[in-house]
Amino acid sequence: MKIQSKFVVLFFSFAVGSISILMGAIFFFTQRYAFEDFYKRLEARVNIGAEIYRQEDERSIFYYRRIRDRYLERLPAESDFFFRVENGRVIRKKGGPPLPDSFFADILKKGSSRYKDHNDFFAGKFFQSEKGDFIVVVYAKDPSGFRELAMLQRILIIGFFISILVVYLIGKVFSQQIFKPFSQIIRKVQEITADNLHLRLPARKGTDELAEITTTFNDMLDRLETAFETQSNFISNASHELRTPISIISGEAELSMNNPQLPESQKQSLSVIISEADKLQEIISGLLYLAKTSSDKSKQPKEKVRMDQLLMNIKKITDQVNPNCELRLGFDRLPEDEDELTVMGYEHLLQLALSNIITNACKYSDNKPVRIYLKTSNKHIVISVLDEGIGIPEQEKKYIFEPFFRASNTHFYEGHGVGLPLALKIIRLHRGTIDIRTKVNSGTDITVLLPSVANHK
Repeated sequence: MKIQSKFVVLFFSFAVGSISILMGAIFFFTQRYAFEDFYKRLEARVNIGAEIYRQEDERSIFYYRRIRDRYLERLPAESDFFFRVENGRVIRKKGGPPLPDSFFADILKKGSSRYKDHNDFFAGKFFQSEKGDFIVVVYAKDPSGFRELAMLQRILIIGFFISILVVYLIGKVFSQQIFKPFSQIIRKVQEITADNLHLRLPARKGTDELAEITTTFNDMLDRLETAFETQSNFISNASHELRTPISIISGEAELSMNNPQLPESQKQSLSVIISEADKLQEIISGLLYLAKTSSDKSKQPKEKVRMDQLLMNIKKITDQVNPNCELRLGFDRLPEDEDELTVMGYEHLLQLALSNIITNACKYSDNKPVRIYLKTSNKHIVISVLDEGIGIPEQEKKYIFEPFFRASNTHFYEGHGVGLPLALKIIRLHRGTIDIRTKVNSGTDITVLLPSVANHK
């Protein structure tokens, strides 16, 4: 997940959590206040009911009831109940409200209590009088309060969903504004490759983290450009300085071998010198090619390379150099679109990479038939080279792309361990991959995957 997406998710989660807590608190405290207010209204009626119960004078009872009816609004389904208390036990009446024993026990213990059953509210209180101990319970419904709470709940739910939508949009816009400079830096960085190391990120004013990143990256590009130039100069000099003495050694040795008076033993020594000089020449050429794939490509533009034509050229050259190598091309599944068979890259490097793979297949299979298949898949070009050779031990498979590594079963074959590492580097240079499936004494299947021109449309 990208940092921008993480930022949006974290911001959204924090905001949703905060909104949920806030709205939950609003509903909780509103509900608590509404119930508390309703209970207090019931308790006021409890006290008046107790005074009415205490009075023996009918006139006083009349005035108390008149005051209650005049100054206290009639609550929905309001009614009051009186229970005598004898010897600490509540005497219930038939037809009374179905109140739990815990409600009365709480009243006797604390002096008062409250009880709610859905929308039914009860408030009770213990009193003492000359008539004896008694408990007054007032009952009423609270439909308006419940309707208000239900309406508040709906408003909060609707507001919650509207709020999270607004928060998401704000977080999206906010994150885009924050990470916009990073997106610009990423686009600029993607434009910088080994071909144009002279490019730099635009300098930013200020001392923030973006300015530090830009400065640090530009400093790194300076060091990389210097290192590439040093490597390029070394390769150019090494190409001349190393090949010249080897050529001289080979030439002098061959000239000496033409001397008819030279003893046979010395001719054998000179033959060994020429053979080893040729091997050294091959090793140096492979190493120089390996290094030049990272530096010389900037000197020439990329071009369109038809892979079917390239494979046919490789077969033609291989047939001439090694007539014993039997190559069988399989072009049965080629697409009609030419772009799906075309790679944008360097033809001589691709030819070198595929030639090394095919040459190895011929060499390590003792010139048994080598099958080469070309097809396309998901706008990628797939080249498969299958041989019936000695294969590669499974435990050594992970080392075959390391320079100079040779498998333990290749002692009887000439080689220097440079071909496959060079091929891998060239294929990666063209944004491709190499996959190897192999089994000892059964053969090897090397699959090369390259993006086609159609992949960039």
